Order: sequence, then structure tokens, then C-alpha cells
Amino acid sequence: KMATRNKMAKLISTLHKKLPSVLHQPAQTLAFNVQVKYAGTSGIWIEKLQEDEVIMTLKNRFRIQNHIKGVHACGMALLAESSTGAVIGMNLPDEALPLLKSMTIDYVRVAKGDLRGVAHITEEQKLSMMTEPKGSVVVPVVVTDSDGHEPIK
Repeated sequence: KMATRNKMAKLISTLHKKLPSVLHQPAQTLAFNVQVKYAGTSGIWIEKLQEDEVIMTLKNRFRIQNHIKGVHACGMALLAESSTGAVIGMNLPDEALPLLKSMTIDYVRVAKGDLRGVAHITEEQKLSMMTEPKGSVVVPVVVTDSDGHEPIK
């Protein structure tokens, strides 16, 4: 039996049902960025927001660049954290408090151009979030740049 959808998942489902598809990405991005203000400030964009997968992008704009005109290390971390946080947010019961416990990032190469973050969770992880009163889940995320390389791991 599928677990009951939380408020965030219901909101996104309603947006997708009531709005034309051309407005899905702007609407879900706005809904997320109203709650996660730093994501909005930095320009996080949500391409896909589903209960098993989230895809977000971050354009290499002047406001978030480092001294070599790439996306700043904090921007890369924000994209990774936002992607994983959103996929958790789509599944966590409304009464639960989502908190990041740790994040490990290795900066392995200079990022070229815009970035894309893809986070997934498994059915087992979704079930544990719905049934365990307090838990911990590791959510993998892959961040790629315009060249298809992974600047962070």
C-alpha cells in the first residue's frame, strides 16, 4: 500500500493537475524557493520534482560566481543539498522535521558553465521515512556541469 502523500507532494501534484505543463517548472520552483529562500536567492530551478527523483539546475550567473567565473563552491553545495532536501521533502511525513545531519563534498574539478543536480531515493528509503519515528537516510546526488563532468562528488 502506498503511503499517504504529505503536503508538499500534494501541492506539487495539484500544481501539475491544474496548470498547463509549460507552467509546471516555474510553479514548482516558486513553491520550493518561497520555503527555501537561499535557493531562490541563488537561482535554483526545478526541472523535475517527484517522490523518487528531483532534478535541479543552477545557472552560472555573476551573482554566484567565484574568482575564476565558475559557480562558487557554496553554490555547488547548495544545488546538491537542495536536490536531496527536495526529494526528502516529497516523502517525509508532515509532522517530521527534516534536518541535514552531514554532507560530504569533494571538489574534484573546475565546473564549466551551468550545473545540474539529480537526487534519487529508493522505495525502501521512502518506506523507512514514512514508518520510522526518527531516522537517517543517505541520499545520493550527482552534480554535473555543462560539459557533462562531475565537478563535485
